[in-house]
Amino acid sequence: MYLKPKCLSSTCLADDVLKADKKFCKKYGPCGVGQKALYLNNIVLDRCYYIPFDSVQRVYKRVAMSKGGYTGKGIFGSIPYLVVEFDGSKERQFTFKYEEDVDRLLARVAAVRPELKRMSKAAEEKLRRRDEERAARILPELSNRARKNVDRLENAAEYLGKKPELSEELSASARRKRALLISKPVYRWVALAITVMGVAAFVYGVYSLLHQGTFAIYFTLFGLAAIFLFSGASVLPTARNNRRAIFARAERAEKAMESYLAGYPDFPVPARYAHPVVLTRMERAIREGRAVEIPEALDVVKKDLKALNADVQVEQDEYDEVVAIKSMFLIKDYA
Repeated sequence: MYLKPKCLSSTCLADDVLKADKKFCKKYGPCGVGQKALYLNNIVLDRCYYIPFDSVQRVYKRVAMSKGGYTGKGIFGSIPYLVVEFDGSKERQFTFKYEEDVDRLLARVAAVRPELKRMSKAAEEKLRRRDEERAARILPELSNRARKNVDRLENAAEYLGKKPELSEELSASARRKRALLISKPVYRWVALAITVMGVAAFVYGVYSLLHQGTFAIYFTLFGLAAIFLFSGASVLPTARNNRRAIFARAERAEKAMESYLAGYPDFPVPARYAHPVVLTRMERAIREGRAVEIPEALDVVKKDLKALNADVQVEQDEYDEVVAIKSMFLIKDYA
C-alpha cells in the first residue's frame, strides 16, 4: 500500500514522480534512497518524509555516544544519525538502529548523486588538516623491500574490492558478536520489562479509545507504547538476535572469506582480518616508516587499535575506520 510521504523541503516532487520514485527506492534501515529523493523516518514510521535531491546540500553521518558507548557499560552504546542539510540553511537528523545501515545508505547516495557532499563543513576542514599532517609523515623514499610490501598490500586490497560484500559482512558480523559479548544479561530483562510496559500501554490505550471520552491520553499512551516497544525490541532475543545466530553469522562470514582467499595465494593477512581498512592502515604504517615487513605492519595496526579507548577523540573518518575493523580484532583477542 502506498502512503504518500510528507515533503520537508520548499521544493517538492510531482505526485506521479514521487510515487514511482518511492516505490523503487533502495531501503536502508528506516530510510531509503531513490533516484529523485531521500526518504526519511520519524520515531514511529519509516520513510514517511522525503527531501528531493535538488534541495539537498549535504548528507552525512553523525554518531552520538551514550554513556559507556566505548566501554560497553551502557545499554545503548553509540547512536547513529543521518544528517541532511537542505534548502540552504535547514538541517534535520534521523535516527538509525544500526550504523552500517547509515554507511550503506551513504554509499548508495554516492552512486546516485556523486556530486553531493557527504561530510559536514567542520569535518571537511579537519580532514584537510589531517591529510596535510599525514603527508608530512610519509617518507620521501621507501626501501625496495618496503616498496614491494606496499605493492603487495595494494594488490590484496584490489582483490578484496572485487567482492566488497565479504569484507562488509566480516565487519558487520564481528560488531554484532562483540556487542553480544560485552552486553550484560540484565539488559535482556530490562528490555523484556520495557516491552511488557509497551504492550500494556498499547492495550490500555485501545481500551480508553473505546470506552472513554478524552483524546489526549490516547496519543500519550500510543506514543509511549511505540517508544517502549521499539526500545525493547532492539535488545530482546529474536530469530536473528540471539547468541547462536550471531555466533553462526560470524563463523559463516569468516569461512566465506577463507573460501574466497583460497584463490589468492599468500594473502598478506589472515582471513579473519581481511578488510580493506586493515590493509590501508598497514600500508600507511610502512609509508610512514613505522614498519617494513608485513607482520610488522599488522602489529602496528593492532597497537594503534589497542590505544584507542573512551579517552581518545578521533576524527569522523578515523572513527569509521576503527568501527569497521576493531571488533574483528577484539573478538579474536588480537591473535
